[in-house]
Amino acid sequence: MSTPAPLIRRAVVEGLGTAALVAVVVGSGIQATELTRDTGVQLLANSLATVLGLGVLIAFLGPVSGAHFNPAVTLAAWFTDRRTGDGPALRDVAAYVPAQVAGAIGGAVLADAMFGRPLVQFSTHDRWAGHLWLAEVVATAGLVWLVFGLARAGRAHAAPVLVAAYIGAAYWFTSSTSFANPAVTIGRAFTDTFAGIAPASVLPFLAAQLVGAAAGLALVAVCFGRTAGTGAGAEVAGLPGGPKPAAPATPVPSAEESALAR
Repeated sequence: MSTPAPLIRRAVVEGLGTAALVAVVVGSGIQATELTRDTGVQLLANSLATVLGLGVLIAFLGPVSGAHFNPAVTLAAWFTDRRTGDGPALRDVAAYVPAQVAGAIGGAVLADAMFGRPLVQFSTHDRWAGHLWLAEVVATAGLVWLVFGLARAGRAHAAPVLVAAYIGAAYWFTSSTSFANPAVTIGRAFTDTFAGIAPASVLPFLAAQLVGAAAGLALVAVCFGRTAGTGAGAEVAGLPGGPKPAAPATPVPSAEESALAR
């Protein structure tokens, strides 16, 4: 196993990666609305850009931080192995989550700046409805189920492609267009554009996403069984902290074999 990067570097990478992801989501949304009035074409452009950007970011930055870009994934990785100590420690969570949130806000501001818009303009796009909250539960549950299930199934190397593909599909099969990410949700409140969400709508979305993350872990347990002391949570999240035998019999999955989310 290679020596993990220092925590401060990993946290910075999480912040930068989340910023880049939100810049892609918000910037492509602005570009789409400037090019066409057809909302279907706007959503298609926005989702396609997000799929491509997310896949690149996971493959590119996964070897350093694990490419979470999502507090739901970070918390799920910690929860999975909290008793064994094989997963991320609380200090990792405490560093990653604020970095992800700050990065998401910075990414929204950057996207607005690139298109000559006010740097901070809170969204007026109301997303307050029960069916949207249900959609966020479903979207986040599917994401966590996929991310951790890939590791359990020995297919984590495919995460950059499969996670990006899932997010692209969830744009279309969920009524909320699949935020599925607390940090990205907060960041998108800072832009009054196509991808924005009104600040008053943020808290229910966050609650739904946390419920979805818990449901996703339950689905992993149902489909793949429970594991104890395997470090599965650490491996899928790309965080150091998994089992470290002196002479492992099999190759240890690299941080690149992890995933994150929008």
